[in-house]
Amino acid sequence: MELNQVIDILKSQANPLNVAGMAKFGINPRNTLGVSVVQIRALAKMIKKDHALALELWDCDIHEARILAALIAQPSLVTQELMEKWAAAFDSWDICDQVCSNLFRKTPFAYAKAIEWALREEEFVRRAGFVMMCVLAVHDKARAHADFEEFFPLLMEKYVDERNFVKKAVNWALRQIGKRSRDLNAKAIVVAEEIKALNTKASRWIANDALRELTNEKIVARLKR
Repeated sequence: MELNQVIDILKSQANPLNVAGMAKFGINPRNTLGVSVVQIRALAKMIKKDHALALELWDCDIHEARILAALIAQPSLVTQELMEKWAAAFDSWDICDQVCSNLFRKTPFAYAKAIEWALREEEFVRRAGFVMMCVLAVHDKARAHADFEEFFPLLMEKYVDERNFVKKAVNWALRQIGKRSRDLNAKAIVVAEEIKALNTKASRWIANDALRELTNEKIVARLKR
């Protein structure tokens, strides 16, 4: 399928009412058509993997086209340069999360970028670092649990970041790492308590929300099994 065909399909599914609704949830309405993720995924299944088309879709600077690009790009062809280019262009939490979850976590550079980006100042690049930690904790079943302990100091370091999309990603990463194993759960709880003791607005929210889930009876019972 060619670029113009794909763009025509996306535009035919445009829904201005969805754009307004998305904006209420903090999604950037710039160059946004209001196409649902379900529709984008269906289109990706139709196209299948097409890395060249993915690059073209990204460069056309349409919100939904960029989400689609992450779904049809070939992880084995993704370079660090491409990751940096796309991350620098993140302007909305959903694009950040979709690209990290559907594409970047599958590359050989995923762990290094998680650490590197978590230290960056740009809001959505930093968010991408913590989202990468989260999705790797969920999806990389073969990785040693101990490797995820390397992320704890970074979660502690950025507790002071009051930006909404960053603090939510820190919280998300802490919760998902802590649900990976009994040992990580215990260590995540300790980290959450240490974050809480720092007593900033962001640290209290991150810690209290994480602790509710990390100490949930059902989750603790599942980890014991």
